Parts: sequence; structure tokens; C-alpha cells
Amino acid sequence: MKVVLLAGGFGTRISEESQYKPKPMIEIGGMPILWHIMKEYSYYGHNDFIICAGYKQEYIKEWFANYFIHNSDITFDYRNGGNNMTVHESHCEPWRVTVVDTGYNTMTGGRIKRVQKYVGDEPFFMTYGDGVCDVDMNKLLEFHKSHGKIATLTAVKQDQSKGVLDIGGDNAVKSFREKNISDGAPINAGYMVLNPEIFDYIEGDQTIFEKEPLEKLVADGQLMSYIHKGFWQCMDSMREKLMLEKLLEVNKAPWKKWDSEVPIDKTKI
Repeated sequence: MKVVLLAGGFGTRISEESQYKPKPMIEIGGMPILWHIMKEYSYYGHNDFIICAGYKQEYIKEWFANYFIHNSDITFDYRNGGNNMTVHESHCEPWRVTVVDTGYNTMTGGRIKRVQKYVGDEPFFMTYGDGVCDVDMNKLLEFHKSHGKIATLTAVKQDQSKGVLDIGGDNAVKSFREKNISDGAPINAGYMVLNPEIFDYIEGDQTIFEKEPLEKLVADGQLMSYIHKGFWQCMDSMREKLMLEKLLEVNKAPWKKWDSEVPIDKTKI
């Protein structure tokens, strides 16, 4: 099952680093937060990724172009005027990564619409490239399949100014409002499962996914919520970045379920 990751925004609220690289490529524990999100999905067996790139999209492509070499044991042989490379052992994940330039100023809905041909006619995961969680992806998928609606989003309760949800007793989303003052209501954590019908709800590049598409899904009774009571944290500021780094340093990062270590540069914490 494919995983669509939104990674094209400017990241203006963490401009200390996003002026040099896309926000999803800002590192926590020595690896981009995008990599951490991909590791979350990979832990549950989902290894086919479509990255919706935009701002500084070349940075993402170059990073993945070098990822195999950086994680392999290699012999470079320049003898006799040659330039031969032998890969002895690779330590890469079994990933398939499609990086798509979805435009510099394209809105979130438009970015999703632009990768339709890569998604195909099947359900897919979708999330933003700037937040980590310990959601069980397979339980999320199982819940989505159980209700038969077009879209499922993961809802958490935190003091954040994100998309606020009014959820009914049957977990159907009754209303959706974006960027209001935090009031303790469930918020949109961004980890979603979407059926291909979602593309019919997106008009074009200037469609903001969190506006018309989600509001129309609510009106049509096609948006359900998966309640997550565990960990979720976005990275909108340097303070949040350092907090996530600290969790990794003390080995208390709830989203890190895989065995391999993440390098920590303690001089930056």
C-alpha cells in the first residue's frame, strides 16, 4: 500500500533551518524527520512511498540519490585507470521512493492531486512530513476498511492550534475547522487513509486540502476519525525540534519502534 507524504511547504515557522532545506529534511537525531516518518510506516510493512516535493525539491532528490551509497559497504577501484564500484553489503531499508515535483506554490490539496497517476486506483496512506507519532498504522488501516467511507484521519487531543474536529459517537466527523484557538477539542494529527475517490474532491493546485475537500467530506458523511490516545508531535519550531531530539537522546522516543540506533549530535541539544 502506498504512502503519500506532503513535503513541499516552506516551513516558515522554523526558518532557522528551512531557509537551507525543506522542512521535512530538517534533522532530528541526525536524520531528516521525513526519514523518521518513513521508518514508522516501514515498521508496519508499508515501504512504497510517494513524496510530494516542492520548495527546494532538489534537496530531497539528492538526499535519496545518495542514501544507498551512504548506507552500504563499498569498494571503489581506480586501478589501471578504471572507475569501478563494488557494493559488498547494503544496510538500506526495502523502500521504493518516488519523489515528485508538485510545484513551488502548490497548496496541500493540489500536491495530492498531482500524484494521482502515481497512486493509481487504490486506497493510500497520506500524512504531512513534519510530525511523528506512535500510531499503529495497520490498526488505522483496519479501522478505515471497517467503515467503508472515503477518508479516515487520526485525531488526537493536545493543546495545539491545528484543525479542530467535532466527532460524533460513531466516530464520524461532524464538523471541521482549521487554525482556531486551542480549546482541548480533538485535532487533526494528519495520519490519514484515503480512498481514490478523494481526488474528485480536489479541484487543482490552489485547493487547500484542509479546507474545501475535508469540509465537503464532512458534508457528505465521508470523513471518519481514528482516535489516537498515544504520542503525536509536530515540529513547527526549534523548541519542538530540540524536544524531539531530547526524547531520542534519552531513548524515550515513542515513535521509534525499530531496532537500529539514530545518531545523536549532543552538541546541538
